[in-house]
Amino acid sequence: MPPRPVVQQGQTLRVWQRKALMEYLRGKREDFLAVATPGAGKTTLALRVALELFGDGTIDNLTVVTPTEHLKNQWAQAAARVGIDLDAGFRNSDVHAAADFHGTVVTYAQVGIAPAVHKRRTVTRRTLVVLDEIHHAGDSKSWGDGVKAAFEPAVRRLMLTGTPFRSDDNPIPFVEYERGSDGIARSRSDTVYGYSEALRDGVVRPVIFLAYSGETRWRTSAGDELAARLGEPMTQDLIAQAWRTALDPTGDWMQQVLRAADARLQKLRADGMPDAGGLVIASDQQSARAYAKVLGELTGEKPVVVLSDDVGASGRIAAFSASSERWMVAVRMVSEGVDIPRLAVGVYATSASTPLFFAQAIGRFVRARKPGETATVFVPSVPHLLELASELEAQRNHVLGERKTKEGFDDDEVERANREEKASGELEKSFEALSATAELDQVIFDGATFGLPAQTGTAEEEEYLGLPGLLTPDQVSVLLTKRQAEQAAAQQRRAPATAQAAPEIPPQPRTAGERRIVLRRQLNTLVAAHHHRTGLPHGKIHAELRRLCGGPPSAQATIEQLEERIATIQTL
Repeated sequence: MPPRPVVQQGQTLRVWQRKALMEYLRGKREDFLAVATPGAGKTTLALRVALELFGDGTIDNLTVVTPTEHLKNQWAQAAARVGIDLDAGFRNSDVHAAADFHGTVVTYAQVGIAPAVHKRRTVTRRTLVVLDEIHHAGDSKSWGDGVKAAFEPAVRRLMLTGTPFRSDDNPIPFVEYERGSDGIARSRSDTVYGYSEALRDGVVRPVIFLAYSGETRWRTSAGDELAARLGEPMTQDLIAQAWRTALDPTGDWMQQVLRAADARLQKLRADGMPDAGGLVIASDQQSARAYAKVLGELTGEKPVVVLSDDVGASGRIAAFSASSERWMVAVRMVSEGVDIPRLAVGVYATSASTPLFFAQAIGRFVRARKPGETATVFVPSVPHLLELASELEAQRNHVLGERKTKEGFDDDEVERANREEKASGELEKSFEALSATAELDQVIFDGATFGLPAQTGTAEEEEYLGLPGLLTPDQVSVLLTKRQAEQAAAQQRRAPATAQAAPEIPPQPRTAGERRIVLRRQLNTLVAAHHHRTGLPHGKIHAELRRLCGGPPSAQATIEQLEERIATIQTL
């Protein structure tokens, strides 16, 4: 047995980590659930807890359970830095861990296959089990049952998650559920550190979302040609088909968005983040390869491509993290736990639409390294995604028994395609993408929307792509408000000239889309004025209007809801 690890001098904790540690040590509970936004430092908290428990003799063994093989190595390296030696190479066939380690790192899949092996190890030594991204214990019944059987004898269990909990009804082992007055059971957390708190403390970066709409056209399996504007109100089926058409690698939409994303990346690299990296998250491996080819042609540099969670992929991720290469393209696996602090630009080119996956994906871009660094994520202007972007800081618990609504693509179908190393044939046959063009629809930051529609390649788009690379959250809000006002003023200046040049035409009724744009502009102007009067952040003003009037964020609000909010803010 190696020497018992102890807390070493210089191992400092952030304020939230100290508070969580004190809460843990004071409570002495067998089960403790810590929820903290990605990039906040959950690994550091867990290892400090382990050091304290090793130090006072509560435990003499540490087992860490992770979702992926890549994260096993990441945990082992982090533990080694604080004096804890973990065996990341342990296999179920080994039965017993080597005596010169303080513990092991395994995956949920390993535990699910052979829970008896891990139970034997847990029983024979006083064990702290760290369940990283605990929601994965509910991925399948065998995983959940395996985790429960293997680790019920543990002296302590510390559960970590950095994302909203699952969107299904599978209970998560060792998580406590409380039934509310509505009769619905929700998970209970012992400590919570959300994105908004971390942003305030400078622990994470501000994230600016650039949402792109555009005209899409496709042919159905019945031979019918359909057209729709991405971001306009329509049925879920039409949204999914327009979304899929936009993500088609051969269409103009993806090429225009990738070109804009690379322009933003170059701006960040020139403005204080010389090693800034970009990540494209794709739905399937065929699309990932195609996106990589487009990026290579646009930039003259071959992107790193990560197609599956194997040993080779793990090495490519590690090499990219340590390099200054510009772009990586991945099929969803670089969405959780993977630590690449220099990632600053993302393209959300995937079908995945659950709050869980979205938060995991955005979590790859928020880790702060030095003051002022910002992140920019390009997303399709899809109502459900815009709502998730507007509510990035929202805290969610795992809910049992609540009816779920399916959004976007069939995620299960795409997940099966990923596992099979190819795109699903059914998805390919269901329609044929014909064309799609991109247009910057709006900018989302801190729950508020900014900007007016702008064609790609125009000066209006460049104004947003050219935002300075180093900005505080307050500076981001001020600059976005200023850019929006300038854009609106420029449009008003152009309007009289256009009216003089064109023959007089009787006023025509506005389309629903045009009315929503005008109302959104009016609401944002009123919110900005209220901000200057009161000093309240834009996001809080929008949140208060939603509380008073109801409805979704303004990016998805109906014409009637926007009109009601305009009337309400005029009375505040």
